[in-house]
Amino acid sequence: MSKRSVFYITAENMNEAEKIAKALVEKKLAACVNVIPGISSFFYWEGEVQSEKEVLLLGKTKSELVDELVQEVKEQHSYEVPCTITWDIESGNKAFLDWIGEETK
Repeated sequence: MSKRSVFYITAENMNEAEKIAKALVEKKLAACVNVIPGISSFFYWEGEVQSEKEVLLLGKTKSELVDELVQEVKEQHSYEVPCTITWDIESGNKAFLDWIGEETK
């Protein structure tokens, strides 16, 4: 079985988050994307501390698809530098991990 990954993406608003989530699932780059509204983000940008309300996308994919997933997010996203990070899943429900593999390319 190939490795599986979890990804974390922030989006400007619900419309953008849903657009990205739908594209990732339709293109079989993600098996599932959870869209979580109402997060508060604090960050440095252009030399100042910024604060924004954002929407979080948390999803599951095959590790081998991460580069393609990141590229798709860059194409869909409004941010100049979108937050897209991943980490490998070490273990979990084997049936669920198999499902991730079945639902992605």
